[in-house]
Amino acid sequence: MAHDDLRSFLDTLDAEGQLLRITDEVLPEPDIAAAANAAPRLGDHAPALYFDRVKGFTDARIAMNVHGSWANHALALGLPKGIGTKEQVDEFIRRWGDFPVAPEWRANPPWAENTMEGDDVDIFKVLPLIRLNDGDGGFYIDKAAVVSKDPEDPENSGKQNVGIYRIEVKGKQKLALQPVPMHDIAQHLRKAEEVGEDLPVAITLGNDPVISIVASTPMKYDENEYELAGALRGAPAPIAEAPLTGLPVPWGSEVVIEGVIEGRKREIEGPFGEFTGHYSGGRNMTVIRIDRISYRTHPIFEHLYLGMPWTEIDYLMAANTCVPLYEQLKKDFPEVRAVNAMYTHGLVVIVSTKKRYGGFAKAVGMRVLTTPHGLGYAATVIVVDEDVDPFNLPQVMWALSTKMNPAGDLIQVPNLPVLELAPQAQSPGIVDKLIIDATTPVAPDRRGNYGNQVRDLPEAAEWLTKLQQLAAAQR
Repeated sequence: MAHDDLRSFLDTLDAEGQLLRITDEVLPEPDIAAAANAAPRLGDHAPALYFDRVKGFTDARIAMNVHGSWANHALALGLPKGIGTKEQVDEFIRRWGDFPVAPEWRANPPWAENTMEGDDVDIFKVLPLIRLNDGDGGFYIDKAAVVSKDPEDPENSGKQNVGIYRIEVKGKQKLALQPVPMHDIAQHLRKAEEVGEDLPVAITLGNDPVISIVASTPMKYDENEYELAGALRGAPAPIAEAPLTGLPVPWGSEVVIEGVIEGRKREIEGPFGEFTGHYSGGRNMTVIRIDRISYRTHPIFEHLYLGMPWTEIDYLMAANTCVPLYEQLKKDFPEVRAVNAMYTHGLVVIVSTKKRYGGFAKAVGMRVLTTPHGLGYAATVIVVDEDVDPFNLPQVMWALSTKMNPAGDLIQVPNLPVLELAPQAQSPGIVDKLIIDATTPVAPDRRGNYGNQVRDLPEAAEWLTKLQQLAAAQR
């Protein structure tokens, strides 16, 4: 079933035993973030958390860890909660084949129930803001979908963007947003500033679960996130027109904030505990002036904890990072079998592939570095044979242990771009990248002695199924 808003998804999680309602009164700091930090450690069936008794707030409702397990991620896609990681990635690939599915315009969005405009705008009266990590420089909004359009081609729906970016609250009518240079919104802002204009934006919070997935998917510049949402949902994504900016926003959002990124204006933003598991320092970042807030009665504030993996962000950005890379590689190299880019939004990418000839695996690794996402994220690429499952880390480690010879299988490429948040970069935004060829050499590359590799017995797959059935019957 496709969910049109966050509330219906929370109901589904509740019915499936995947929502934990915290009935005790909690402190806004550190209890809420600490609980969300701890929740994914409960494993692949970790629940979402719901708080509605927060000390110091008279009317707070905060949802955390909504996508924070493979069970919750599966339910977001309308799949059984017990389905495995690789199966979810495979299903994501299958649904990607239905892209694009045009969105559906709907009237009377629930977020239109209440409005603040102009001098009456006060974000603190709408959201129960909390810090997520003790080193954060302020309150952050970090799971909102930010909608913008290409100023040079505003009628081209393919060039609009729906993305998740970190947003610091600087005042009741002011926010700071970090546009990573390789992200679409940075291109929109650059074009607006080149002609001396502000960039209109709509920031939507508490979205249906698929919107959060597509907003964190590294799509091409001219691909529409709502059209991918329709493919993943199996039904058109419902959208509505934001009243001030006219931007298309999710119909079922809890809160819609409208305003502009003020051209050529920058203020210090940060530090913030990022998805890399490290704090990023303070930098000059863009400033958003809030002109209007629309919100549901008694809105639910959906927040996202980030820290050392695995946390919710790692589940949210796992399958949707693997699949675009797989689709892009497959067009150039049909020999590619699978891509695992689940680790820190693809800072490490593992690719399994067949090979046409010697050196082929290294060429596949180079191609990863030149994909739209790989340009800014992939710092290390590991290439393995087609019979190695890149989602099975013991198999990957076996390939590294037995196939990789440092004398010829480590390719270091100097001074390539990476997002400025990458902590390993000596100079922010620039890093040497590494390709590791952990495949079996093929002609004319004749290094090593690989003629007698042990293969799975032909009956092993049949016995795996039989053993799984016997084990399930004994539970």
